[in-house]
Amino acid sequence: MIDRRTVLGSSLALGATAAMPAPAVSAGRLKQSVSRWCYQDIPLDRLCAAAAGMGLQGIDLLQPAEYDVPRRYGLRCTMGYAADVMTIANGLNRRENHAAIEQAFRVGIPQAAKAGVPNVIAFSGNRRGLSDEEGAANAVIGLNRVKRIAEDHGVTICIELLNSKVDHADYMADHTAWGVRVASEVNSPRVKLLYDIYHMQIMEGDLIRTIRDNIRWLGHIHTGGVPGRHNLDATQEVNWQAVARSIADLQFDGYFAHEFVPVGDPLTALAQAVRICTV
Repeated sequence: MIDRRTVLGSSLALGATAAMPAPAVSAGRLKQSVSRWCYQDIPLDRLCAAAAGMGLQGIDLLQPAEYDVPRRYGLRCTMGYAADVMTIANGLNRRENHAAIEQAFRVGIPQAAKAGVPNVIAFSGNRRGLSDEEGAANAVIGLNRVKRIAEDHGVTICIELLNSKVDHADYMADHTAWGVRVASEVNSPRVKLLYDIYHMQIMEGDLIRTIRDNIRWLGHIHTGGVPGRHNLDATQEVNWQAVARSIADLQFDGYFAHEFVPVGDPLTALAQAVRICTV
């Protein structure tokens, strides 16, 4: 199974293509974007140009050094990395991590705000014997330390929900209920969940009802075909048009970012996903 962190370990290539304004193309009622790590073989400038031509509004999961590249094409970075000390395995669920996370966010969140990046990613960390109850309580303590930084700069910290069944064994934030409990106890407009449909289909299913019931706590959404995390097509099980329409009907104002590893021509696969989710 291809993993985001594995791909991010490769060098980041920036293309030398000339910048161009984004054409006036609409991707429907959802603010669609695309995750950078899934398209590492395509120079970032070229990916931005293609994304703009498809009607996307941004590029997801960029490092600070890359934040300004999408602007050349009328896009924005829709989700940034602002605290590299926090990883999928080592995150908010352990108090010993909180000081380093706070220090990183004190630098990274203002940097994101300056570049117009609306969201930064966060992780629960793995259980490693810690109960979900204690881990949630610890995460609330850690987020209460940093929520004012996010509030003061207008940037939303999004805790990602990941599956622990296939890709991220032992990850704690592997169910919506755990994330909602943490976000609701922190109770900040700048602390929400990154609801990853690929991961939550594996763990829970019942996507549309879960999204409807918890929409106030969802700040960002990711896509990915199940099984395999590949193209949004007839080879997998999610009815993407129905899911996308239900999210749009809720007047979701966050970004709906495609985070699948494309099979075949990558930009053709991305364009197909955008069309399916244009509602």
